[in-house]
Amino acid sequence: MKFLKTFIALLMLLLTASTCFAQTWEKDMDTTMYGRNKAVGKYADIRGIKIYYEVYGKGEPLLIIHGNRGSIKHFVYQIPYFAKNYQVIVADNRAQGKTIDNADSLSYEMISDDLNALLDHLKLKNVNVIGWSDGAIEGLLLAIKHPDKVKKLAVTGGNLQPDTTVIDPYVRNLVKAAYIKGTDSLKQMKNPTLRMKNRYKLMHMLVYEPNITTDDLKKITCPALIIGGDHDVIKPGHTLEIFEHITNAYLWILPNSGHSTPIVYKDLFNQTVGAFFARPFRKIEKEGKFQ
Repeated sequence: MKFLKTFIALLMLLLTASTCFAQTWEKDMDTTMYGRNKAVGKYADIRGIKIYYEVYGKGEPLLIIHGNRGSIKHFVYQIPYFAKNYQVIVADNRAQGKTIDNADSLSYEMISDDLNALLDHLKLKNVNVIGWSDGAIEGLLLAIKHPDKVKKLAVTGGNLQPDTTVIDPYVRNLVKAAYIKGTDSLKQMKNPTLRMKNRYKLMHMLVYEPNITTDDLKKITCPALIIGGDHDVIKPGHTLEIFEHITNAYLWILPNSGHSTPIVYKDLFNQTVGAFFARPFRKIEKEGKFQ
């Protein structure tokens, strides 16, 4: 159990900018109705699991995807903002939150296919998408594998590979060390709980996935807004690389920012992403590059 507590503490460290702000964010998550709203919460039977989801607001559909070991409540600052103008769909991904997963393996592809199936279940043919961290990876995969489903894509803190060429080496080494200790501890347990197994699967994903190529990115046809912090755990150069290989994309690197752009810069994040969704995509070329 000790390794699990260490890993959880590590993830919280990576997801927060300061102790003071972390306490505020945690309090907001602990008291929010999002993720436990009995009035709107539902389960969908798809792909061998019961995926928990909530829907808020009216208008164009907007799918928001959380990160590793996250849940619906992590978007406590985004849901009320976007629900004013959009039909916001938020779900607990496989093996996370209220969505139970008994399978032996887990991958980003599985989660993106789950989300595609959820959209089919809701009879939604075309949606805007916001993805954060692992949610950014799953958003990219959704746009790659199911391009007809994504109208516009805004992703922050996403990566294509899991190694130190794209991830800050200090962070990568911490995660890998926690994973190795976790693997050893899990093997010694006679009857690990499903919760422990799922946490192990999520750690495994962080260490060995994703494995997306730049050629895969060329399959994305929708307008995209690629976001990262200038001091993100994902190297800014890699965020730039993702931007450069998507045909219709904007790039937004936030100064003085780490990985938690939707939290630390919630107002600016919401306004900028909202404007991206609301305005027509502008192709900037030739003389337009002087503007």
